[in-house]
Amino acid sequence: MSIELSNESGVDVPIDLVLDAAKFAIGAMDVHPGAELSVIFVDLDTMADLHMKWMDLPGPTDVMSFPMDELTPGGGRPDAPDPGPATLGDIVLCPEFAAAQAKEAKHSFEHELAVLTVHGVLHLLGYDHAEPDEEREMFGLQNDLLSQWYDDRRRRDVQQRQSDRDSKLLRNIGFDERD
Repeated sequence: MSIELSNESGVDVPIDLVLDAAKFAIGAMDVHPGAELSVIFVDLDTMADLHMKWMDLPGPTDVMSFPMDELTPGGGRPDAPDPGPATLGDIVLCPEFAAAQAKEAKHSFEHELAVLTVHGVLHLLGYDHAEPDEEREMFGLQNDLLSQWYDDRRRRDVQQRQSDRDSKLLRNIGFDERD
């Protein structure tokens, strides 16, 4: 999986967190591992221009998705045809808007960016929330993916701490891994 990231917003963003959330969502949705994605961070004015140009709505928004190839999540079935690698498209995020939204929702900026990243991935995969049924499906899936991603991050953190402790112990008893 290839994810290109560009920060044109002037805001310091947690790049590793966004990349991790995007990779997790793409993998969990059974998208071909050779898929390509672009994530772009823009300022309020740029987002407002994109919002007007593509949605005919005034003012900035938090996230916009621009799909490239028509993709659907795989079923993981052995008889399913291999869709092959594809360009998913672009996710455009506005960190300033996200920061204000996070403050209003009383959660962290990092969490808001993770939510918006997963939301953007789902839009690229054809999910929408224009109708009530679509909204329930998309936001339910979004919440499930975020919950799984947080569980996976906690598991990886525990494994890393254990590995660090093991390495320290081995060094302390004379089994330096660098030898």
